[in-house]
Amino acid sequence: MNRKTLVLPAVLGLLAPVLAACGGSDSGGQSGDAIVVGTTDRFIASKEVPAPLDPAYAYDVGPWNVLRQVVQTLMVQPRGGGDPEPDAAESCGFTDSGNERYACKLRKGLQFANGDPVTAADVKFSIDRARSINADSGVAGLLSTVDTVETQGDNEVIFHLKTADATFPFKLSTPVAGILSSKDYEKNKLRDGFQIDGSGPYTMKADVKGDEVARITFSKNPHYKGLLTLKNDQAVLESFKDPEAMSTALDKGDIDVAARTMTPEQINKLQDNPNGKINLVEVPGLATRYLGFKTTAPIVKSKAVRQAMAQVIDRDELVSKVYGSQAQSLYSLVPASITGHSNSFFNKYGTPSVDKARNLLAKEGITTPVKLTLHYATDHYGTTTAKEFEVLKKQLNDSGLFDVDVKGATWDKYRPAELKGKYEVFGMGWFPDFPDADTFIAPVLDKDNFLNSTYVNSQIRNTLIPQSRREADRLAASKSITEIQDIVAEDVPVIPLWQGKQYVAIKDDIMGGEYAMSTSSTLQLWELSRGVSG
Repeated sequence: MNRKTLVLPAVLGLLAPVLAACGGSDSGGQSGDAIVVGTTDRFIASKEVPAPLDPAYAYDVGPWNVLRQVVQTLMVQPRGGGDPEPDAAESCGFTDSGNERYACKLRKGLQFANGDPVTAADVKFSIDRARSINADSGVAGLLSTVDTVETQGDNEVIFHLKTADATFPFKLSTPVAGILSSKDYEKNKLRDGFQIDGSGPYTMKADVKGDEVARITFSKNPHYKGLLTLKNDQAVLESFKDPEAMSTALDKGDIDVAARTMTPEQINKLQDNPNGKINLVEVPGLATRYLGFKTTAPIVKSKAVRQAMAQVIDRDELVSKVYGSQAQSLYSLVPASITGHSNSFFNKYGTPSVDKARNLLAKEGITTPVKLTLHYATDHYGTTTAKEFEVLKKQLNDSGLFDVDVKGATWDKYRPAELKGKYEVFGMGWFPDFPDADTFIAPVLDKDNFLNSTYVNSQIRNTLIPQSRREADRLAASKSITEIQDIVAEDVPVIPLWQGKQYVAIKDDIMGGEYAMSTSSTLQLWELSRGVSG
């Protein structure tokens, strides 16, 4: 088989075989060596983050991709996208017309990996635990609409919501809603370290070196009952320090799959220089990048400074110089292809203009050049981020209106510092929790948000977000969602920059690469199997 790029349509689910509702691990696993998947995600325990893999804390694509293999949720997002479907649940649904009462009935015979039964009480324990701990990562915000959790017998759980939330089924498919046992996890305390216990498709064993995970071995959980069909008995996730090391391992045959994150140069090389051993799979992606602001910081407290930056930044040039065809300019928090997307920043600022930016600053009496530092994570979103921030620095400085420096830090230091408000301007990426506009808006703008943002807009929080969640028809929610995006373009608590595609490089004897990663960047190890090399 010649090396080639396989491009998957955004409507992948319409072309994919339908997963059988009975699912389970009995109908899948293939014999053979473990499939080894490389990633540049790093899993580090530190004083600031002692429990990186606890479902009540983790709120990042890397840890979530580990948790999804081990911790089962009531609902799961199907391989090709679309509405979530029951996994640990046999059935789930709203039982009232106002979308405020959501009931789930568990599958019969559910067990944790150790053989203990999974009951409705475990579901209640897990949801209540995440809400009670309310970790500073902001992940509990996904459960913010929950008022109380009620159980009826061992197999039925009822969620009473504070307000209507049509997106709640999606939220029950995220790891923060993962089902845990009170025997393994304390109610009011995070579980330090890297061990995870659950009832998901795999069990896991982490190979830890110092305070960091080097590799994780996932073995098929014989007790798993759910929607997913496992196509392998064992998979290994190996963490690399950078994309170059991961690429070298793939070329040498030390790993079978290179997942996130590859550099644009590596992707171009795989596209342009086939050697017959490795395929490049392009999967529709919804990942976005933006600049965030500590809006109470003196240097950017004036809206005019943030607006002037939005007026100067040239997204098209940024994408062209750094990411090429692998990304596209983004003018809103909500990416293109998601219902409710609006080009609010383009509508307000149009094409980049130094003159318009100068007028914005002059009108508020702001002395130029405005001196500030752009902070970014050196390792978390790929090593190309450094080049991206150099381009942003040059654009802003060339305007003569700004005196910008850039400063990077590794994610284990960067993320805690951002949460503590140490950065006035910072780069951030977003991998969606689920494919809906709410997941691009609420984690940035709602109370107890992912950024621990100092920006508060009562109209967005108290009216528009709740209003959008009342609409089961997400197209009907577009009016509220568009209004939110317009307010963001006016106030500029963030500046959206681009949205990207995602790629998986895979040896030609590995099957299932087209499903290895979902549009929400979920790593689906259960889809991979070993075939015959061409």
